[in-house]
Amino acid sequence: MKRRVVITGIGIITSIGDNIQEFWANCLQGKTRIERIPEHWYNYADFNSQLWSPLPELSFEQYEINRIERKQLDRSSLIAIGCAFQALGSAKLPLEKLDQRRNTFTVPSINKERAGAFMGTGIGGIKTLSECFAYQTITRQKQALADLLPKMKDTAPRSYPQLEHIMERLATPKRFNPFAVSMIMPNACSGNLGIKFDFRGSNNTFCAACASGTVAIGYGFKAIRSGELDLALAGGTEYLYDDYGGTFYGFDVVRALTNNNQDPDKANCPFDVKHSGFLFSEGGGAVLVIEELEHALERDAPIIAEIIGYGETCDAHNIMMMQSSGQNILRMIGHVLEDGGKSPKDVDYVNTHGTGTVLNDETEVKVIDETFGRGALVNSTKSLLGHTLGASGAIEAVVAALSIRHKTTHACKNLEEPIADLNFATQVASYPIRTALSQSFGFGGHNAALLLREYCG
Repeated sequence: MKRRVVITGIGIITSIGDNIQEFWANCLQGKTRIERIPEHWYNYADFNSQLWSPLPELSFEQYEINRIERKQLDRSSLIAIGCAFQALGSAKLPLEKLDQRRNTFTVPSINKERAGAFMGTGIGGIKTLSECFAYQTITRQKQALADLLPKMKDTAPRSYPQLEHIMERLATPKRFNPFAVSMIMPNACSGNLGIKFDFRGSNNTFCAACASGTVAIGYGFKAIRSGELDLALAGGTEYLYDDYGGTFYGFDVVRALTNNNQDPDKANCPFDVKHSGFLFSEGGGAVLVIEELEHALERDAPIIAEIIGYGETCDAHNIMMMQSSGQNILRMIGHVLEDGGKSPKDVDYVNTHGTGTVLNDETEVKVIDETFGRGALVNSTKSLLGHTLGASGAIEAVVAALSIRHKTTHACKNLEEPIADLNFATQVASYPIRTALSQSFGFGGHNAALLLREYCG
């Protein structure tokens, strides 16, 4: 008999909220945070897309992250720890200090050997990588130019101002971070959770591009259901800012980002005829506490929703483009429904990948129409947040769980002329959501989905 797996805690950091109460309230109010990209990025490139969704100012001290950790960990790991700290509190799992010097904690009420961490990230410590690369490649050249400049002031006075301006634009960090390797490696996000909270069971990072967070939760779910673990932290994290706009430019140059630059509030419009690409987010994260049902009941844990199925497939088609037929997404949906013992008519709500790119939107609505018709409510959380890449699936799983819990969900923002006749969530209202599908797709052809349902004892 398969063991049942429930969600008992949630932690979240996004552009519209860095705690679950603020995030959910802003979702239901349709709030977004969209701004012009940093002006200094134009020192390094010209951009087709000019908008992004930045994070608010984050105070990591509130998550028991000290000054040393903030210097030794990439922000993607800091976000993961912040989300996990929130999730453990939400799950009513009190922490005790384990090591004062290392600033680590333990959860005395659980078996540490049967507690694991499963995190997804698409890129890992890209900010640290860009800073170290800049320091290594530019610093000596910048110093050579600085040594040359005084001579140029006399010998080439007309060129001097231009060279001085170039010097000012050559931004480099003050030093090469000695912790670079441990900050850059993608598995740092899960490894640091195990270290910070003394979780000694399976500890894995999943890198499946934009499906990473969904895959991580799926494998955490399977580890608990199989009996390997009793409890896990599972989710996704991403931090995509760099001083040069390089990560943004990588997506911009292939025209994956929205080019609706005139009206920031209307630029991000998944499933609408005006869609032109996705809104780039600075990053974010979400972590769930998932645990075996009896384990949760024994400690009288709050139960938010139950995970009942997971499925994944690969398009095996193209490293950057999804297969337009959607045939392997259809197979994935079949797998997750079979795994959860449900049929399409049982699904009340689909939290889509919903990026706003033309190919993704058109393929996804075709698959949803073929599988669910108008029987399921359809939504895109990226219409509010933009795309957080590897964190997106975890954030959307949170939205699916909260939509079940509260029997309502946010509206699909800016959906004025839908590209298909589906039952889109166009307003915040009371919905009979008992079973929800949260699905994600990623570069490389990764397709993954979670099936959640209302916990009914």
